[in-house]
Order: sequence, then structure tokens, then C-alpha cells
Amino acid sequence: MHSHSLDPWTHDHVFLGPKHDRNERRTWFVVALTTVMMVGEIAAGSLFGSMALLADGWHMATHACALGIAAAAYLFARQHARNSRFAFGTGKFGDLAAFSSAIILSLIAVQIFYESVTRLVHPVAITYGEAIAVAALGLGVNLVSAWLLRDSHDHDHHGHGHSHGGSHGSSHGSSPGHRHHDNNLRAAYVHVLADAATSVLAIAALVIAMYSQWVWADPAVGIIGSLVIASWAFGLIRDSGAVLLDVSVDKNLEAVIRDRLETRGDRVTDLHLWQVGPGHRAAVISVISDHPLPSATYKRRLNGLRGLSHVTIEVELCPHPPMH
Repeated sequence: MHSHSLDPWTHDHVFLGPKHDRNERRTWFVVALTTVMMVGEIAAGSLFGSMALLADGWHMATHACALGIAAAAYLFARQHARNSRFAFGTGKFGDLAAFSSAIILSLIAVQIFYESVTRLVHPVAITYGEAIAVAALGLGVNLVSAWLLRDSHDHDHHGHGHSHGGSHGSSHGSSPGHRHHDNNLRAAYVHVLADAATSVLAIAALVIAMYSQWVWADPAVGIIGSLVIASWAFGLIRDSGAVLLDVSVDKNLEAVIRDRLETRGDRVTDLHLWQVGPGHRAAVISVISDHPLPSATYKRRLNGLRGLSHVTIEVELCPHPPMH
């Protein structure tokens, strides 16, 4: 058999998100923006002896680190997309980065909570004008970053479809009632959103404290902010962790697959459906039949399901007990 005759039966495993390149460019730009802001705040804080500037600068450094992880994941996933060492491609690198970023975000929440409780118990003098100016500057940078990363949930998916025979296949169309998320971009978005929310809360608390002399307002709002950030971090850990552990979360799609395959007495005896990249699902299916057909016939029944990018179907003759 000549190698070129196998071409229709072979395919790549590039399961990157449909907006991968755009998301990568925007994330790198936000990393640069955050880093410039961080360096500026640390330098100004050191030069003018401002603890508020120094503290916010180092706080921003943690976000720059997390955003850098997101950008590096996009880069690595793209560069190694066709590397055969990765059995199902590099689509999950974004989820690995999102999981790591969520851990960093949860540590930031713990740090803010600890500092807020400490200041609630032991109030410190606040230079209100300077602190508000720093928070406003940080808010401006975060709003620009959030605008760049605003499309954190991809609703338009035009997955990379392939048509091939053999034991692997894919189909196009609309995944019934399910949205696929780029957890990596979502993690970057949540980081800048958390920073923006912290800045808004800080400005509000500082203004209240400045005019009412309620010194406790600032740390009290800090505690609220830390709990909100912790909640966002938990959501990211849960969702990205589910992808990394191959949790099947699309029960609706599973039901549609079973419904399309279980006709004319055919039965699905085993079905594994998992995410291999943003907007891409892989499925391994076992079918038994009294009158088995070629696997390509069963794959054609799944045509029209967008996001089903890699399908392996095993077909067996239904065993019958021996006649006595």
C-alpha cells in the first residue's frame, strides 16, 4: 500500500481555539501594559518613599506573572500544535495555565484578606490623596486590559473539522445547547477584572474613610473584595480542573450521540466524551450490532455536531447465546 493512499485516512490533532492567535496577541499586549505599570509604580514608590505605590506595584507583579503564564501557554500550544508527542494535541495547555493562574489568584485573595484583617485589628494611617491616585491609575490600566480581553467567553465556534474514514473522524455543525470556553483567556480576564474590582472598592472605601473618618471602611471592603476574588478563583479551578481530568460535562451532547447511533437495533455499550481544546471534543465509542456496518457509516450519523473534532468508533457483532 502506497503512503499517499493513506492520506484521506490520516489527520492532524490541532485542537486550538478558533480565536487562538488573536487571544495570544492581546494577552501579550496586556502583559506588556501590566509590566510597564508595575515597574513604574515600584520605581516611583522607591523614589518618593511611597508605601502605597510600592505595595500596589508588587501586587501588580503577581498579576503580571499570572498573565505571563497565560501568554506563554498560548505560545507553547501554537508552537507545538503538530508535535506528535502530544497524543491529543496541545489544546489543554490553556487549561493548565488557567489552573495555575487560579491558584495564584486564590493566594492573592488570601493575602488581601490577611492584610485587611490585620489593618482592621491594628489600623494604620492612610495618606488618602496618594492612595486614591494610585488606585485610580491602576484602575485605568485594568479597564484597558479588561477591554482587550473582554471576549473571555467564546460564543462563536467554527471548529477545525476533518472528514476522514477509518477509526477517526469528526463532524461539523452546532453542539446542542453547549458553549465552549477558552479557560486561559478567561483566567487572564478574571485577573485584570479582580484587580479592577479591587481598585474600585479601594477608591470607594478610601473616599468614605477620608470624609467620614471611618478608618475601618478600607479594610472591611478589602475583606469583601478578597472573598469575591476567592469565589472567582474557585470557579476557575473547578472548570479548568474538570478539563484537565477529562470530566465529561456535556451530557446533552452524549445523549444526542447515543440517539443518533442507536438505530436499527444498534446499541452503544461504551461512550467517552471529553474536551481536548477550546471548542473541541474527542469521543471514543463502542457499538454492538446484529448487523455491523463499517465504522465510517456510524460516523456519518454524527455529522452536524460542531465541536466533535476527533471520533473513534469500534463496532462489534452482538454476541448471542448458543442454541441448544
